[in-house]
Amino acid sequence: MALNNIIGQGKAVTMLRGMMERQRVASSYIFCGEPGIGKKTTAISFAKALNCLNRLDTVDACDACASCRKIDAGVHPDFLLLATEDRTIKIEEIRAIEEALSFKPYEGRYKIIIIDEAEAMTLPAANAFLKTLEEPPDASVIILVTARPDMLPATIRSRCCRVNFFPLAEGSSRQVLSGSFEGPALELLLRLSMGRPGEALSGGLLESRDWSMGLFRDMLKSEKDRWASREEMERWFDQSLFLLRDMASLKISGDPSRLINRDLHAELSRLSKSVGLTVILYLYDELSLLKGLLFYNLNKSITWNYTASLLRKELLGNHA
Repeated sequence: MALNNIIGQGKAVTMLRGMMERQRVASSYIFCGEPGIGKKTTAISFAKALNCLNRLDTVDACDACASCRKIDAGVHPDFLLLATEDRTIKIEEIRAIEEALSFKPYEGRYKIIIIDEAEAMTLPAANAFLKTLEEPPDASVIILVTARPDMLPATIRSRCCRVNFFPLAEGSSRQVLSGSFEGPALELLLRLSMGRPGEALSGGLLESRDWSMGLFRDMLKSEKDRWASREEMERWFDQSLFLLRDMASLKISGDPSRLINRDLHAELSRLSKSVGLTVILYLYDELSLLKGLLFYNLNKSITWNYTASLLRKELLGNHA
């Protein structure tokens, strides 16, 4: 995909193309924004444009030359995408990046490194990486992709050119998703993705919402901890905040057409019927706080029990 084909991120794309046109490409970037809005896709498209063999006339990738095809296939000798699988980027992986950058570009104009979920760097890894940012090799471009720039050391953030990405407008999200979904499924996923079409395209968004709602019910029934990992905890808090948002919307307007989870209107109306808006907003704030603390490896069982107790107390009036 070329930069010109990126949907809904016109400001970021214009900024990147302008840098190429003026030949003012930075040595390091940080692409920031929520998950599923095109940060990594844009980073790969930018890498293709930087090394495209036919770029002189278009200031973009042609998507057809040998360089573009190799980057798409992940086999370009001057391109490396680091995507962590266990939510941790260790110092050994940073050392491998440093070694790759120690060589001059073999085929392209630039040696390009993309680090996805860069906030997953351990402190030793971040400290080791800082030296590379302070003394970047010639003809190299490093792109950090993150949904949580606040979790990166300030010393790293300050040495990168920041490019902000934003959730897509409904029309742009519809354009992205309409190639894969249609009818009622498309409309439901448009609401559930909340401007993050990548979340819907990755699959399982509706199933994730239903799973989260099931755990929400279990908490109200005093069931035992059912989280298996921190990733599941994060997913549950994300979805539960949307549920509370819908409950607040019902209290304010009473209009089910404004709901994200419109198909859960009856259940959400029942849960919010006996409580005031202040209570719902209090729960939203508390769950938002807990979500932010998950990075510090909160104990699963203690967090489950505390959250469940909070929900039962405020929604059911159970003060036991």
